Amino acid sequence: MNIKEIEEFSSIRVKARAYFCYILSRSLPTGVPKVSLSEIKVALKGISKTLKKVDAMYILDADGKQVINTISLNPKYARKGIGALRTNRAYYYKVIKEKRCVLTDPYPSIKSNNLVITAAYPIYDDKDNLLYIVCIDIALDNLLSMVHASSIDSISGKVVRLSYAAFTLALALVALLLFVKGVYSFMKFGIDFRDIDLKYVFESTILLTLSLAIFDLVKALLEEEVLGEKHKNSGDEIHKTMVRFIGSIIIALSIESLMLVFKFALTDSSKLKFAVLLISGISILLASLAYYIKSLDKRSR
Repeated sequence: MNIKEIEEFSSIRVKARAYFCYILSRSLPTGVPKVSLSEIKVALKGISKTLKKVDAMYILDADGKQVINTISLNPKYARKGIGALRTNRAYYYKVIKEKRCVLTDPYPSIKSNNLVITAAYPIYDDKDNLLYIVCIDIALDNLLSMVHASSIDSISGKVVRLSYAAFTLALALVALLLFVKGVYSFMKFGIDFRDIDLKYVFESTILLTLSLAIFDLVKALLEEEVLGEKHKNSGDEIHKTMVRFIGSIIIALSIESLMLVFKFALTDSSKLKFAVLLISGISILLASLAYYIKSLDKRSR
């Protein structure tokens, strides 16, 4: 079960219901004096040509009893189910209560254990008496690919996920390279700390800080875009990753500016202005980050 799929369904639920209800209302007879079961069966054949990815189609009477065998290309569903009582199903009592076409929340299918959605459409006679309820089951991933073209399980969605996976792998390799280089630049002096040059200590710290920042970014991309995991406060997680990333950049730049101050103070004091300009830029960046964090706090209250 993919949490991201459920969240995508929530965002397109209204569109999905409108789509299915339009297809059913256009094909099924309702509000006419006489509605026969054979007419509905013929209509379902036409619907199956339009909705090719449905798992199963069946018809209930007003009491919730299935009056035909399930229509499906899947042998797990096909030619079974007649006489089954479905009054305990959400789609039945929702139709009875709302008296209109409904679309259920995703629920695990007993047959396949996959998440499915049921669209249920009530058929009334000309005296507003409920005669039948037409039900259509469709897997959640199939529904998303039909209604939501950019779904993570559609072709374009898979391409996007693969692209994010490639970028995540590349960034992970960059983070590893920076980590190895940072450790090497410090450890190459061995255990004789008398020969350690502070310049290389600063450089090592910068490399390790950038490696940590990129690692945080890789972690966020992997969880959110590749694996499709959504935390309860996913927005907060993204903001935290952003703050950590920018904070790491600020630390790296601060260390670099400190190195420049020492370098120019010893070699060419006329170039100290460049170090001051860098420090000024860091101060602006730090003030912007503080304002960003403060605005997040106000929004969360």
